[in-house]
Amino acid sequence: MLRELARTCLRTRPITRPPERGLRRVLGPWDLTFLGLGGIIGTGIFVLTGVAAARFAGPAVVVSFVISGIAATLTAFVYAELASMVPVAGSAYTYAYSALGELPAWIIGWDLILEYTVAASAVAIGWGSYLSSLLANLGMPLPHTLTAGPWEGGALNLPALTVVAVITALLTLGTRESATFNLVVVITKLAALALFIALGVGKVNPLNWVPFAPYGAAGVMRGAAIVFFAYIGFDAVSTAAEEVRRPARDLPIGIMASLGIATSLYLAVAAILTGILPYPHLDTASPVATALAAAGYRWASAAVSVGALAGLTSVLVVDIFAQSRIFFAMAGDGMLPPVFASLEPRRGTPTFSTYLTGGTVALMASLLPIGTVAELANIGTLAAFVLVSAGVIALRRLRPDLPRPFRVPWVPWFPAFAAVFCLYLMANLPALTWVRFGVWLTIGLTIYFTYSLRHSLVARRAAQAPTPAAPPVVPRPAPGMEIAEEPASSANQKPTM
Repeated sequence: MLRELARTCLRTRPITRPPERGLRRVLGPWDLTFLGLGGIIGTGIFVLTGVAAARFAGPAVVVSFVISGIAATLTAFVYAELASMVPVAGSAYTYAYSALGELPAWIIGWDLILEYTVAASAVAIGWGSYLSSLLANLGMPLPHTLTAGPWEGGALNLPALTVVAVITALLTLGTRESATFNLVVVITKLAALALFIALGVGKVNPLNWVPFAPYGAAGVMRGAAIVFFAYIGFDAVSTAAEEVRRPARDLPIGIMASLGIATSLYLAVAAILTGILPYPHLDTASPVATALAAAGYRWASAAVSVGALAGLTSVLVVDIFAQSRIFFAMAGDGMLPPVFASLEPRRGTPTFSTYLTGGTVALMASLLPIGTVAELANIGTLAAFVLVSAGVIALRRLRPDLPRPFRVPWVPWFPAFAAVFCLYLMANLPALTWVRFGVWLTIGLTIYFTYSLRHSLVARRAAQAPTPAAPPVVPRPAPGMEIAEEPASSANQKPTM
């Protein structure tokens, strides 16, 4: 019984390109790179850098970014190999289904729902904070009641709710239109970061870097676990696999290019930020704008706030986009009800999944504080990264024959190190985050065993497969009734001379 259940839960899906399911192939390598940058550069640099420096790492937040960047880079190699092999919407969920089996895939898919939904909520909260800062600089402050949730003394974060509603409506228009919009806002936020670096580098006071690590090595690692949120987004590139013209070539390019550019910018901004202001003064949801205002650049502070709003907007676009594609992939496999895979006929977008994601994000962003939201997003992402790293090792052993346009070096050591690194960052997250994660997994497993186990496409195909006919039973003759073997007929014998 248990053995049969285990075999059922570990059944895998074929590693083949599926038939076209309605999504349109309109994206190239530049689109994917900007999609990755749109997802990566946002809340992590514009919001959480200040929180991590003030509460955990001090000026050593730069080291925290390096540590998180190493974990993200290791995992990016893993994603690049799997994305080139399995060019299907669904990202890590699809990879795990092909390599590890159905139940691990469900767990990863459930983790990704947590990652993208909660990450988008944190981004929306940060967006609202930067809008409030910008309006305050212009002499039009918003009342606290309308800019914070109940846990922070307010009633409703109205700016966060509004921006999520607008982005959700945009994403239902079509993938090509969403990619064009994303390109514009990514360029805007890159320009804002360039402005901050150009103006801030001359205002750095090296004395602000002393002490460098006031909370010790433990604080640096805790900071790394928090700022890992800044790297969430490169994996969103792979969720668009069924909308890429040449996925085997372009997906690895998009993943690695976007991560490399983002990491370079993170290190520069973190160093300058902690050099302009003493780290205790950075405990704000808009640290970049705060630092420029303190340096006397109020006009630049307003300009950077506009760039931050653009940057956070692009992250919202990518996160809600990615989550709707996760729902689409899971429903296509029968793991969720078919309505999650329904497409708007004219534009070819998963409208129901997009609206559901947007509604959930808006609800969370309007009510919850950013710290709680960011930690939940990190643990879901790191758990998915661990299982994806294991998937590369498993596929190298089980299917060495498969074509791999991009190959991770030094398997199994490289992906194993990536998994251990991610597990270590998970261990540095607060205990309460683990409790919340456990509750989330329990809900997910309940859904799997009550619905997905019986409705998955692999299960239905197995149930419909014809049972091979049993070989005919030849009765044994009774003793003494054996049929003697006839001698060869004379017609078949060779004539003798």
